[in-house]
Amino acid sequence: MTPTIDAPTRTTQTSSAVSAPVEVLEWVHEAAAWLTPREVVWCDGSPAEAQRLTATLVESGTFTPLNPEKRPGSYLARSEPSDVARVESRTFVCTTDPLDAGPTNNWVDPQEMKDTLREVARGSMAGRTLYVVPFSMGPLDSPLSRPGVQITDSAYVALSLHTMVRVSTTVLVRIAEGASWTRCTHTVGAPLAEGEIDSAWPCNDTKYISHFPESNEIISFGSAYGGNALLPKKAFALRMASVLAKNEGWLAEHMLLVKVTSPEGKSYTMVAAFPSACGKTNFAMMQPSLPGWKIETLGDDIAWLAPGTDGRLRAINPEAGFFGVAPGTSTSTNPVAMTMLEKNTVFTNVALTSDGDVWWEGMSKPTPEGLTNWLGESHDPDSGEAAAHPNSRFTVGLEACPSLASEWDDPEGVVVDAIIFGGRRSSTVPLVLESRNWNHGVFLGATIASERTAAAEGEVGEVRRDPFAMLPFLGYNLGDYLQHWLSMGDTLRVTGRLPRIFQVNWFQKGEDGSFLWPGFGENSRVLEWMVDRLEGRVAAQDSPIGLLPKSLNTEGLDLDSSSIDALTSVDTAAVEADLDDAEEFLARCEDRLPVAITEELAATRIRLRS
Repeated sequence: MTPTIDAPTRTTQTSSAVSAPVEVLEWVHEAAAWLTPREVVWCDGSPAEAQRLTATLVESGTFTPLNPEKRPGSYLARSEPSDVARVESRTFVCTTDPLDAGPTNNWVDPQEMKDTLREVARGSMAGRTLYVVPFSMGPLDSPLSRPGVQITDSAYVALSLHTMVRVSTTVLVRIAEGASWTRCTHTVGAPLAEGEIDSAWPCNDTKYISHFPESNEIISFGSAYGGNALLPKKAFALRMASVLAKNEGWLAEHMLLVKVTSPEGKSYTMVAAFPSACGKTNFAMMQPSLPGWKIETLGDDIAWLAPGTDGRLRAINPEAGFFGVAPGTSTSTNPVAMTMLEKNTVFTNVALTSDGDVWWEGMSKPTPEGLTNWLGESHDPDSGEAAAHPNSRFTVGLEACPSLASEWDDPEGVVVDAIIFGGRRSSTVPLVLESRNWNHGVFLGATIASERTAAAEGEVGEVRRDPFAMLPFLGYNLGDYLQHWLSMGDTLRVTGRLPRIFQVNWFQKGEDGSFLWPGFGENSRVLEWMVDRLEGRVAAQDSPIGLLPKSLNTEGLDLDSSSIDALTSVDTAAVEADLDDAEEFLARCEDRLPVAITEELAATRIRLRS
């Protein structure tokens, strides 16, 4: 057991001293010597601590309390206009061999990056509080969970971690008992001189989000927003965890996780990989339009999957909260989310109503009068500008979700029956298809493409390849990642319990530019077809790209036969062009691209031309 000593702590911030393993204490002391904070506070995850952090944020002007009669226990935060989304161009994977980072990551030599960060961040916490936040990804007693510790000089980040992960001093006990842990260092990069008035949203124009897989650590500088700063989220739960998963024989995936129950009372667990802002939260909280069907939420963003003791693939949600995109969320698109957000929620970069509530585009019509926009300015509805930022967010705990499944914190995880891949495509990809087998399913995941959204940098609407919806989040070489998925199939084949793999596309458009498929609760019709396939109740129609529905339950929908045909057919010319683009993208993996993926690509071409 690692020896422990009492960590110094302010008695005004914690009820008792924290017993910290020496390795954690030494790391914190080293960081404090480099970053030079005014004080160090050890967090325990308690409600009293959350109240203190909230009061600090209100006092600093970071939080605006919302009308307690409209939105009790809730707050609005506004970021700096330059700090509103993930900064993929400033996100780095630092490995000794650049080939280990691979062609889809920004690579820098680890020592070079640490030298850079040492220089740029030296003294960056001056005048600020360094919060030490021990956390668990997943239930504290789950064999699938992993511990970490984040240090941050942002009270907004420290409070958000209370919601997003399990903050607890029990994590320090696990580390003392020998658990491997991930070191997460974060600073907003805005030192305060004595007497200087602080910004409501301190940050720095220079930003680095750097990952060091070989030493299991993350260092983030300059941003206070989202995954740039909440390091247990994308940085740990995906980039670092994907490397841990490869080394340890499991999967860390950008996937929602739901429990689907049929009218017969039989339940199925499905995971689905969609790029950000492509309907993941709506799917995770779907209210089925079909009578007798029920969908319960297990997670809306990240799933960790591993073979269980029974040989079947099992999954947990490593998070404890939602960090969802607000625009487009409404009582018609996601009534479950709207109920969930009625209280105890932090909203970032949404608009403020004249009566102290929140609003965003798509929430209601018409636009309310007297709005204050996300920049804190009076909103002009005729300006053409959005009142809420397109990537504005809500942060709320999982337990606030009305559709939360009772198994959400099962330490053993839930059995995965089906894996779904999807993206936002206005053409080319049909509504739903099933893969021919596991390797073909991996090929489908490898060739996902999606039209870019406001959740990341770049031109909105641009089509980009996003394998497994992991392009911004993969911590190692894409070719090795695809091989790891293929190898997981080999592992699961030994037990004969492979999940089935499907692909969906809710976003096909007609010639007039309108969506062909109604989406939202009607997506349960697609899930019904998947369940029928799992149970062997319906046959499928072979096609060059996979198994398509011979028929789909469209009873009661206002869909003509031409729309149904478009949704369930293959445009061979469009697919051929898409394959060319996919092949060009995958060629970046060079000799690390698995032969099985090349074979699947060639086989698809042959089927298209036969």
